[in-house]
Amino acid sequence: MFRYYLIIAIQGYCLYHIYKNRKPYYWYFLVFFIPVIGPIIYFITNIYNRRDAEKIQNEITSIINPTKKIRDLEKRLEFSETYSNGIALADAYVENGDMSNAIVNYKHTLKDTDQNDLYARQRLVLCYFQLEDFEGVVEHAEKIKNKSEFVGSKQQFCYGLALKQLGKVDKAEEQLKQIDRPYSNYNERLELAKFYLEHNRTSEGKELLEEIATESQHMTKPNRRIYRSTIIEVERLLKSL
Repeated sequence: MFRYYLIIAIQGYCLYHIYKNRKPYYWYFLVFFIPVIGPIIYFITNIYNRRDAEKIQNEITSIINPTKKIRDLEKRLEFSETYSNGIALADAYVENGDMSNAIVNYKHTLKDTDQNDLYARQRLVLCYFQLEDFEGVVEHAEKIKNKSEFVGSKQQFCYGLALKQLGKVDKAEEQLKQIDRPYSNYNERLELAKFYLEHNRTSEGKELLEEIATESQHMTKPNRRIYRSTIIEVERLLKSL
């Protein structure tokens, strides 16, 4: 049984590596349709070297047993309660989809006032948003909203949506409008267009939807695949207006 899961893990890792590094399409067929030999050939020719061997082993182990990484990091934190160890454990909880424990650990790192709190608060904004705790989103977003890294970020987008959910419409629009940048942020701009439509500002919403639709015609094929659902939603909304 362990061998079966190991083969699946290696195959999945190879497919991810092919996609991430934009390898030729024939590698997909080799890895997927020849489950044992294909991944081994790809692994040896495209991934493996001594420097990366330990890292790859750890990633495969995490796929097979995701809680092992957390247990190891918990032990490391108990042995040495450093800022970096606390962040690493919180990040591992996020990877495992455990936002509540991630929040506990990110907030714990904030006690170390000698460290820059930007990263921890950025992550807290995203974690609270995942849990639909919009007051938590606002609390931590407002601690970093004046930093240059905040402008145009995922955190600013979540902050804007959180403000909207809390009924602070004007403040929400102020944040969401800063995400409106041509040829980027398509998902976020779609939400801004919906915001306009929900508040009876049809002409502004339609104009933004038309901009996204026009820009989508000039997307590369990979981007059209990535934003396929967004483009479909934009077209649906335009037809309904």
